[in-house]
Amino acid sequence: MNRLTETLDPALARHILRELGEEAREHRFEVAPNPCVGAAVLSGSSVVARGFHRAWGGPHAEVEALRMAAESPVPAADWDTMLVTLEPCSSTGKTPPCVEAIKAAGIRRVIVAAQDPDPRHRGAGLDALRQAGIEVLVDPVAAPLEVVSPHFLAWNDYERRRRPRPWTIAKWAQTLSGHLSPPEDVGDGRRISGAASLQEVHLLRSRVDAVVTGVGTVLHDDPRLTVRLRTEASAAPISGPERVVLDSWLRTPPEARLFEAPGEGEFGGPVHIMAHPGPDPIRRRALEGVGARVHGGRGMDRHTLDLRDLWTWLSDRGFERVMLEAGPTLLRNALEEGFVDQVRVYTGNVRGGEGESLASWLEASKLTERLHREAGADGVLEAFLG
Repeated sequence: MNRLTETLDPALARHILRELGEEAREHRFEVAPNPCVGAAVLSGSSVVARGFHRAWGGPHAEVEALRMAAESPVPAADWDTMLVTLEPCSSTGKTPPCVEAIKAAGIRRVIVAAQDPDPRHRGAGLDALRQAGIEVLVDPVAAPLEVVSPHFLAWNDYERRRRPRPWTIAKWAQTLSGHLSPPEDVGDGRRISGAASLQEVHLLRSRVDAVVTGVGTVLHDDPRLTVRLRTEASAAPISGPERVVLDSWLRTPPEARLFEAPGEGEFGGPVHIMAHPGPDPIRRRALEGVGARVHGGRGMDRHTLDLRDLWTWLSDRGFERVMLEAGPTLLRNALEEGFVDQVRVYTGNVRGGEGESLASWLEASKLTERLHREAGADGVLEAFLG
């Protein structure tokens, strides 16, 4: 970092990068599989503004930092340096490339703490900045990627890229004993968690490409699996996820609430039914008549679909982030077969329950980056699977 001493003390730069990395990590469960990223715009040795990648599909840290800088009293002509914990993106995904925003802002120097681990993009953003005449420095000491975003390294693991599958978040609500169904006299035998948790679930649904469930959940709970959010709950545009039901023998009733048209302020994507090959033609026509898209999948046996085949199908459709919102059988199968990357578990203040408990699985599982918090009166556990 010898050239950095011209305008910015290296120790100060590292201190700011370390702070950016620490704060960016607070958003890890909202952005995964994207990396946790923090950025700061500087004028000389003074921080003009900071920005963070806060939600999957939302603005990147660099864009947020530039937006905040534009709202500051410091004129853009005085912005000379950007510090960012990860190499700025150079390709268009859910958002435009950050390198273009940096170039347009007139930033003259960019200091990054880590290069993109994906070999398809590694160094491309830095090269684009250099070609635009921007000075680029790499200093991995203060905010190494294995500290700031270890989940992003796992996402870019060779085996993961060789056999791609979407990042999967398993969400469930449980009683104090770990049961996924409450006693019959509580919440109509279905509802465990409170209003605050429910609003969080709708926000999470708005930030995934698809919600996956099983026919047992459809028959027992008759869910909508749509998004209903207060306007202020999401800063990003709201969209509804596509909905995927695992239903080997097409037991989903055509009158299920899944097929009802979204109401005002409600968002929901197409409904896909995954069945065994050659499903009953009468049932198939009835489901297709109410809008379902029926697909034949590979079966493990007469009753169970091949989950690897399903997750490959999800990836082939371009789904990058999906939510598994199902009963204990499908949840346990997906968890034990390694198709889940992240969990969010709501524990309501309800004792007892019906059916299988996942408490023993939670006790024995290898969870990393754990976070315990509250949503209203409910306890919430968030973690990545090691």
